[in-house]
Amino acid sequence: MSRRQLTFPCEGVHLAGSLDSAAATTGLLIVSGGNEVRAGPWGSQAELAERIATAGFPVLRFDRRGVGDSEGENGGFTASAPDIAAALKAFRAHVPTLKRIVAFGNCDAASALMLARGEGIDALVLANPWTFEPEPEPEAEPETPREPEAPPMPPSVLRAHYLRRLTDPRALWRLLTGKVEVRKLATSLAEAVKPDAPPSSLAQQMSEGIADYPRAVTILIAERDRTGQAFLASWDRSDERLRICPDASHSFVEPQARIWLQGQILAALRGAS
Repeated sequence: MSRRQLTFPCEGVHLAGSLDSAAATTGLLIVSGGNEVRAGPWGSQAELAERIATAGFPVLRFDRRGVGDSEGENGGFTASAPDIAAALKAFRAHVPTLKRIVAFGNCDAASALMLARGEGIDALVLANPWTFEPEPEPEAEPETPREPEAPPMPPSVLRAHYLRRLTDPRALWRLLTGKVEVRKLATSLAEAVKPDAPPSSLAQQMSEGIADYPRAVTILIAERDRTGQAFLASWDRSDERLRICPDASHSFVEPQARIWLQGQILAALRGAS
């Protein structure tokens, strides 16, 4: 396995990418979420790319326009379909032996792949898709990568959360001994009894984006992630493509979650081979 840096064109500007080489004819395209650079939060994407390449599959990561080392204006994830298409073209050009490409994205990168309808991709691995309407992009990137701010829980998720807490002796003890902020608890309980809002227009567009996608889709949800929980609240829970990682946070940083995520991606790569 070797890693090299490269650039490739996208609508008149140049994007920066990192290619981990390997012998397989199926490769992995990693799409970054938010304004994260292609190294990903805390370098986890670079580490993931190395592990996947060590397992025999080439991997391309890239910065979309206006992010990291890439030129151009940052139009956010809803405008990133051309960036994904350019990365696919570059991947095939730099690895001419490629026959199939699997794409992986977490958070709004998963949403971007769904909005792009998976065009040119042979399988999709979508983690914790972001279903909240996009906010304006910040003028400057944060100096230190961080996970997205936790979105509000849908009422159905809040209800499930408090039902679990009622069976937790430690949580009950905290309540009885005054270690729980009563005003905050009352506000949350008031939200929990409300009905869920209908799916956002973004969630509907994402669903429509992969409705006719003819190839394999795997949807990964980190059990403790609010973004993933919100997605589940607006998705069919009987969807056989869903996979839930127990006790995992948004970026799958826990040791067992990293291993689980790698296994899910490798299964998709081998299935597409």
